[in-house]
Amino acid sequence: MLAVKLVCVGKLKEAYWRDAVAEYEKRLRPLCKWELIELPEARLPSAPSQAEIAAALEKEGEQILRHTAGTVYPLCIEGKPVDSPGVAKRLAGAMQSPGAVSFVIGSSFGLSPAVKRAGEGLSMSPMTFPHQLARVMLCEQIYRGFQILGNTSYHK
Repeated sequence: MLAVKLVCVGKLKEAYWRDAVAEYEKRLRPLCKWELIELPEARLPSAPSQAEIAAALEKEGEQILRHTAGTVYPLCIEGKPVDSPGVAKRLAGAMQSPGAVSFVIGSSFGLSPAVKRAGEGLSMSPMTFPHQLARVMLCEQIYRGFQILGNTSYHK
């Protein structure tokens, strides 16, 4: 069974985001070895300098990379746009080798260059979404990817 990790910086504060992610986790558990990892966001002052942001991203990046396994897909604005069949294709590829895949969502300041170099960067859209919504959307797309691979009627 494919191990799928979702490594995120920050926690979901509102119950409705947690409930939405929990619904997809429930759906994903029979399909893969699902693991959601929430890492703490680096503390920054209210108006951080570029150097402070870079240092925070580096610190977060070290934590992220310690928790990834297999093929790594960082979600970033400069990543390759991917559609639902593209997510399914990447899941199918990960099932072949090495048998694990990690998707990464960074903090509101993004991801460190080291995390971006760790794998193929993906973009869900040229639009900007709140990180909480992006997490729900990614969970749904991973679930949809498994449904596409299973030839179910979920993906029309």
